[in-house]
This record gives sequence, structure tokens and C-alpha cells, in this order.
Amino acid sequence: MPGRSRWGSALAERAGGASRASRERGATWAPGSTVLASAARAVAEVAHRGRSADDALAPFESHTDRRAIRAVTLGALRWYLRLLPAVTALLERRGRPLAAELRALLVVGAHQIEYSHNRPEASVDAAVDAARMLGQARASGLVNAVLRRFVREHGALLARLDTEVATATAHPAWLVETIEAAWSDLARSVLDGNNVHPPLALRLDRSRVTVDAYLQELVRAGCPGRPLHWAPAAVVLDQPRAVDAIPGFREGQVSVQDAGAQLAAPLLAAAPGMRVLDACAAPGGKTVHLLERTPDLAELVAVDIDRVRLERVAENLDRSHRRARLAVLDARSLSAAALAPGGPLAGAPFDRVLVDAPCSSTGVIRRHPDIKLLRRPADVPSFVALQLEILRGAFQVLAAGGRLLYCTCSVLPAENQQVMASFLRSEALARPLAMPSARDLPPGARECPIGIQLLPGGAAGTDGFYFACLEKTTAGN
Repeated sequence: MPGRSRWGSALAERAGGASRASRERGATWAPGSTVLASAARAVAEVAHRGRSADDALAPFESHTDRRAIRAVTLGALRWYLRLLPAVTALLERRGRPLAAELRALLVVGAHQIEYSHNRPEASVDAAVDAARMLGQARASGLVNAVLRRFVREHGALLARLDTEVATATAHPAWLVETIEAAWSDLARSVLDGNNVHPPLALRLDRSRVTVDAYLQELVRAGCPGRPLHWAPAAVVLDQPRAVDAIPGFREGQVSVQDAGAQLAAPLLAAAPGMRVLDACAAPGGKTVHLLERTPDLAELVAVDIDRVRLERVAENLDRSHRRARLAVLDARSLSAAALAPGGPLAGAPFDRVLVDAPCSSTGVIRRHPDIKLLRRPADVPSFVALQLEILRGAFQVLAAGGRLLYCTCSVLPAENQQVMASFLRSEALARPLAMPSARDLPPGARECPIGIQLLPGGAAGTDGFYFACLEKTTAGN
């Protein structure tokens, strides 16, 4: 990525130059200042330049403090829409607006004061030095003054701002209104659930390790976990840890996957000898789970429109010692012709099709808080149009009597049950299939007119997901 090295190295050069000057005059940087400066850079890339948090954090992947930088960045993004109005209210500056990195630094500093366990005065000192590292030495006094006022006044200031639900929960107003319209009395729990730090859930390959044996292995490794009665392959760690430090991860015995996402494979209900299509496969978690549950499929074909993302599927398959046929393909372009000899999906129509559709990702905000800043109201209709196109293409290659599972990580009915209703009206050969009863679903799962909805956090503690199953008939619906 061309821009990555440019601004990533620029920060390193500024910090390095400032460090040399500091050493020459016998001073040292306040502890944590490098982390705050780096986090401010990343937050500015998201808030002011529209980059994803993963892209914004990429320049710091080899930094010794990369985990701290990531934690501070995601925390500041999680609470950005609450903290920005607070620090803005304390600014007495007139004239030229603040530089993007400086504005982001004020939010980062306020986040450390409000949400970290550090002494507030230490966070202020680190932010002042971070301003110098960012080449904003002239503004260091401003940073000092604003954040010291925030230390003194944050209680009363936030109490005034928190009278608005959007500010109190740090969500854009349009999203609050949409969630309130969709979920009524559950809306506040959805918004609050988006701000909870998510658990680290694992999916075990039960053909290679049992849940009981793996729980004992976790205890020996010093990272105990617990099983989930409604997700037979799931284990949730008591404390998150780096994936490479998780027992069995490198060997492919376990994979990282939210317990809610682990519903997809059983709902698709593939059986031995079936031909299965994963129509939007990247990064491959559901692809691998399908193969773990039913290793003796006739064939599993995993496609994705993005070649680079499809490589992630290949990596997950290799790590898990599973095999599938991969194809770079736009699911919107699928038709019966794709099944013809020489076609990209040459073979019989598929007995099972999984459509894990691109969506607003409003069900995974707790893992990706940058979504709050990046998503716009106009994005939802665009996703709906895309979802319907993908459904139409995928349905074309489904066998008569076959099952299609549609799922998203969205909590917005427009992308979920309304998409299903629209598709059923336009496709005479599609009919909805009954979903499992409530007692067989995760706690708190909501039964919709079509399909089921998991809400973030909630009784099950999962991300937000929607699932609906369709059957291809021969007589019409």
C-alpha cells in the first residue's frame, strides 16, 4: 500500500528526530507518549481520511508497542463520538481549525483519562509529548490546557453531553435512529453491546480434539476457557490472547470464530456426498467449518470476488489441513452457464449454497469500532442492492430441492428480513424454510418473520448475525 510507508515512516522519523533532540538537552519523553502519538495518527486516518482501522494500524505491525497502539486506537475510536464533542467544548481556539492529528490526539488523550487505569496527570504529560512527536510542538500548550481542563471538568461535561443517546453511546445519530426503529425497547442494549469488549471465541475441530480435552489443555497453558452448551464446537477464553499463543491454533486444531458465526455450518445442513458452494467465502472461517463438520462432501467450491481475500481462505484451509476448490468470481455474475463444462463452476448444480453477504457490519461494531465513523446512511441501500444481486446469482446455481443459507453480520432489518422478503417476491421457485425452535438457538435469539437475528452482546454474548434458509422448489412458492 503506497500510503502506508509514507505516513508510517514519517511518524517514525519525527519521533526519532524529536527523541535525539530530547536526549541532547538531557530530557526524556513521558512514558506512553510514543503510543499516544501513533494512536493519534491512526485515529486521524480513520476519522479524517476514511481508512479502516486495520489499514490505519498496518504501519505499526512491527512496532514493539503494537498491541498498546492497537488497544488505544480502538478504544479512542469506540468512544470518539462521545469524546470529540467534549474536547471541542473545551477549546477556546479561534481561527484556523486544528490539524487532523492534533484533534485526534485530544480524543486519544481524553480516552486515556476517562477509560484507562493510568493516572490522569500521566496521560496529560504523555499527550503533550505526543504533540511534539507529531510535529505540533507549538500546540503542546493547547493540548496541556485542554486535557487538564478535561481532567477537572469531565464528570459534569460528559453528564451534560450524555443526555443525548447518540453521544452517550458514541454512535452516529442516524444509526441510533435506525436501531431504535428496528429494535424498540432493545435498542439501548444493542448500542451498549456495541461498546463492550468482545470475548475471544474459538471453534474446535472436533474430529481432532474434544472440548473436554482442549479445556484441560487451556488450563495447562494458563489461559482457561469455558464451553457453550448451544455451540458444541465453541470455547470462549476467560482472557484474550494473541492467536499464535493459543494452544492448537498453528496446528489447525482450533480457529478464532465468534460463537454466533458458528451457527452457519449447522444451519446449512450439508450431508456427505453433496456439492456445496460458499459464494462469498473470504476469509474462510465458515468454509473450514463446513469441511470440519462434513469432510466427505463430494466437493466444496469457495469463491470470492477479491483475489487477495481468497488467499486468506487458502491460508486458513492449509492451516486446518482441509481442501476446497477456490475460484476468483463475482457471485453476482453466477448463472446456469457457470455450471457448464469449461465454466468456472463446472459440474452439477449445488445441493447447498452459503451466501455470507457483504453488509453494513453493524453487528460487529464491538470488534470494529471504526464502523461507527466510516458507515453512512446511503451505504445501506447500496448493500441491499448488492445483496439481492448476489442472491439472484447464487440461486441460479442451486439444485432443485437444494438449500441456500443467507447470512449477514448486520442488525438492520433492511439488509436481513426485508432482503429475504424482496427476494421471495421476485423469485417464484424460492420458499423460506423453518428455522430451529428457540430452545435450539442461542439464548436471546430473535425469531423474525423470516429467519432469526442475534443481537450484539445480549444473552448469548455473540456478535450480531442474521440467518435465513431458502429452498429451491419445482412448483413455485
